[in-house]
Amino acid sequence: MARKNSIRMYPQEMRASMALAWVYALRMLGMFLMLPVLALYAATLPGAGDNKMLVGLAMGMYGLTQALLQLPLGMASDRFGRKKVIYLGLAVFAIGSFLAAVANSLPMLVLARAVQGAGAVSAAVTALVADLTREEVRTRAMAMIGLSIGLTFSVSLVVSPLLSHYIGVAGLFVLTGVLTLISILVVKFLVPDPLHSKLHEDAEVQPARFGEVLKNKELLRLNFGIFALQCGMMALFTSLPFALQDLGMNKAEHWQIYLPATLIGLVLMVPAIIIGETRHKLKQIFLLGIALILAAQLGLLFGLHSVWLIGFSLIIYFIGFNILEASQPSLVSKIAPSELKGTAMGVYNTMQSVGLFSGGALGGLLFQHFGFNGVFAFCSVLIGFWFVLAAVAPAPAPVKNVVLPVGKAWHERQEQLHSLLIKVAGVVAVSFSADGETIFIKALQQGFDEAAVKKILLGANECL
Repeated sequence: MARKNSIRMYPQEMRASMALAWVYALRMLGMFLMLPVLALYAATLPGAGDNKMLVGLAMGMYGLTQALLQLPLGMASDRFGRKKVIYLGLAVFAIGSFLAAVANSLPMLVLARAVQGAGAVSAAVTALVADLTREEVRTRAMAMIGLSIGLTFSVSLVVSPLLSHYIGVAGLFVLTGVLTLISILVVKFLVPDPLHSKLHEDAEVQPARFGEVLKNKELLRLNFGIFALQCGMMALFTSLPFALQDLGMNKAEHWQIYLPATLIGLVLMVPAIIIGETRHKLKQIFLLGIALILAAQLGLLFGLHSVWLIGFSLIIYFIGFNILEASQPSLVSKIAPSELKGTAMGVYNTMQSVGLFSGGALGGLLFQHFGFNGVFAFCSVLIGFWFVLAAVAPAPAPVKNVVLPVGKAWHERQEQLHSLLIKVAGVVAVSFSADGETIFIKALQQGFDEAAVKKILLGANECL
């Protein structure tokens, strides 16, 4: 019974996870709502002219400041407090949203988007989640946040064209600012205050160990992958709305293209991920996702003359996109050593933001000089190169997580117990709960000797 309770989320952990998932969703809603409509809006502002590169910067500029500041703000939360940094970040994001709403020129909109990105709270929120959850349930808490982001993304693409028809893009920015202010209240009144904050190796960045992550070839491939995925997505939304408009579709009608694509993508992603995780086919599913995105980019390259071909290509695109969005963090978690998981995810998230900025800037530049064909040819080459990198990468070994009680007697002798367990066949990494009474073992599913581990624990406790 004790073991069963040890892996169940406590009510306070559930409350914190749900509230912070809500905060993530509210903040990301403001970003995602802009994807289908911002390029068209930016092109109408004074100072735009035929400068599609500046339009692309308006799309992706928030990614640059977010990439520069999210890790420093996460580390600042260690020193000044999680909630204080989150309040500051959300306030800056709200200010940027209101500035974007009143922007009367394209350069001012680009500046406002940079301010939005400066409110980078993801690392601080992740650290707060780690403070408020035990290690054995933390993955579940992070999954709740990931699910909220995925649902927000899909909903935003559908409702954004409709909302902008009634309240305008400026109204969307105001709505974003208001929702962000509400999220500050959520953090204040619904998220518990942590009893203490400390560095969590599985959730936070260790700057001194960046080199270890950057030398890991498998993690580098995944970092390039998230860069390519986000770069291609932002380039797509920098140009595709203009193609739909050229085909006679009013901006308010674009939801008719996005709705079936996002729905089908979400529905088919679930069984794909289940098959990948449960049948140890994660690499095959991963390659399938990249292949689908490549096929979609090629479909757009040659099918922009038809609304039906665009719609079919987007269905293929979002099936692959959702598979990759869900599977890549899982792969990072499997490949990174337990004590470097937070650092690996920090680098991964930074490359995600760099990809957003690069996709907007490069997409706008290519669109300006080479038109639609230039954008989708670039995306096809980028994704094709990613497919080759992923194809030659070794498949991640299937792992399992084992949670076992240790006992108070070993609280001061964790290093000794760690060295004993790491020698057992199949054990990849060992970590301990804050009180030292529980161990978390990451092990290969094939070759893991759980009986040997329990024998070591039993013998160790008897010696004490």
